Amino acid sequence: MRYLLAFLLLLIYFYIIYTSKKSLHMLQQNLYNENNRFIKWVLKNPNQTLLNLNIWGIIFSLFLFFTFQEKLEMFFICVLILVYVVSLYVDKEKRRNDQNKKPLVVTARIKRLICTLIIIYLIPFILFFIRIIDRNILFLVLAILATLNYFIVFLANIINHPLERIIYHKFERRAKDKLKSMPNLKIVGITGSYGKTSCKNILNDILNVKYNCLATPKSLNTFNGLMITVNNKLTKFDDIFIAEMGAYVKGEINALCKLVNPKYGIISSIGTAHLETFGSEENILNGKMELIEYLPSDGVGVLNKDDKKQKGYVIKKKDHAKILWIGIEEENVDVRAVNIKCDGKGTKFDVMFKGDKKKYHFETKLLGKHNVYNILSSIALAREFGLSIKELTEGVKKVLPVEHRLTINRIGNFYQIDDAYNSNPTGAKSALEVLDMMDGVKVVVTPGMIELGKREKELNQEFGRQIAHVADYVILVGEKRTIPIKSGLIEEKFKEDKILVINDVKEAYTLVNGLKNKNKDVYALFENDLPDTYTE
Repeated sequence: MRYLLAFLLLLIYFYIIYTSKKSLHMLQQNLYNENNRFIKWVLKNPNQTLLNLNIWGIIFSLFLFFTFQEKLEMFFICVLILVYVVSLYVDKEKRRNDQNKKPLVVTARIKRLICTLIIIYLIPFILFFIRIIDRNILFLVLAILATLNYFIVFLANIINHPLERIIYHKFERRAKDKLKSMPNLKIVGITGSYGKTSCKNILNDILNVKYNCLATPKSLNTFNGLMITVNNKLTKFDDIFIAEMGAYVKGEINALCKLVNPKYGIISSIGTAHLETFGSEENILNGKMELIEYLPSDGVGVLNKDDKKQKGYVIKKKDHAKILWIGIEEENVDVRAVNIKCDGKGTKFDVMFKGDKKKYHFETKLLGKHNVYNILSSIALAREFGLSIKELTEGVKKVLPVEHRLTINRIGNFYQIDDAYNSNPTGAKSALEVLDMMDGVKVVVTPGMIELGKREKELNQEFGRQIAHVADYVILVGEKRTIPIKSGLIEEKFKEDKILVINDVKEAYTLVNGLKNKNKDVYALFENDLPDTYTE
């Protein structure tokens, strides 16, 4: 009996540690509770964080154990073990089927959190072995700890906070000292509500035709991300450093600028992404334009004149940087694109430069008008770095699509236009423009847009109205959350028999494959697969 009890306790302990992986993943996804993001997410998703079916099964088994322990103790210990084994199996299968866009990265910080969790979860066992609590209380405490796993991870994050601040400041000083030791390094900052990662990659590919250029990897655009890149990736052989800058509240871009001191800056586009955390569209505009305000007087900023918010912004700094304007609709700009044509292979367009009447032809594998804007911004800045027209056209042609950002792939009987990254109203509209350019049967697969604050329902309804003018079929993912989109579709007289509602995006692939057409290709736009932190 003693050995069975010891085995059960060990099983419970490792079960709790194992289930902490999901909690740690969500903590990491929510930037370690920066601006209370993690705790807000936990409270907004009680079905996932508190009312877990496996946990309730464990509590029920404990209830049976306490009630009948004298007569059937051995039996109910076996039941409890079975519950844990089944819970582990179910959780393993669920994780295997999950398609996380950003899986948990086991960084040094995560390892420190795991160590703290191990210590927290050892405390009840220590109290049991020194006989401060009895066996029944131990089981009860362990059940509570398992149920409150997300809050225990939050507690571990609080405990580790002083240590993390010390480590944080150490790496910050190291990054600043390293940048000061490289006075000839040209530093470019790129921010915006969306398109900044694409713009960063485009600029990096173009500039690498002539220079040794380092860009922050993937979507690493936080303060920690920039520090890691500078400390671990930047070398004395790099001529240019491109820093992607993300923000959720006002002041964050300014803090990033103080870290890396950019002389050059690009604003991709200003929209309503992260409206919930910024609080207002005015805060978003002012927050993103902190980059332009920071640039020195001998620096260069690139803005989009077709973007009304950028065009209407008045720079407060008197001795501000030189501003280059790009555009498609606006004629009075420094760099303009005309004759834009898009097909399944990519996009072709001509570029005109201010003071030069000649048109220069460009081709890219990227899709969409919004990517043309990103290319124009990169061309404008690359010209400031002395690249020739030949080098510019060569660089643009070499630019590779970024995964989940309007990439086109052949899957079975259809072409998938993959825009399955966090969406926003302007980006979604641009994706629909790309779909509209395709000659074939057009399908939109979407769960809608999130993190849009009080306007989320309104903007998703408008998205539905826009879809109605482009798509032949619509597949909505999630019955409840897509109600506004469906409402917008019906408002525009879209046929209800052409609207399909599913609960798992994987079902969409089977449905779209079934739409094969003898005379036309099928193009399916997968617009915004929801982030890992979202649950309906």
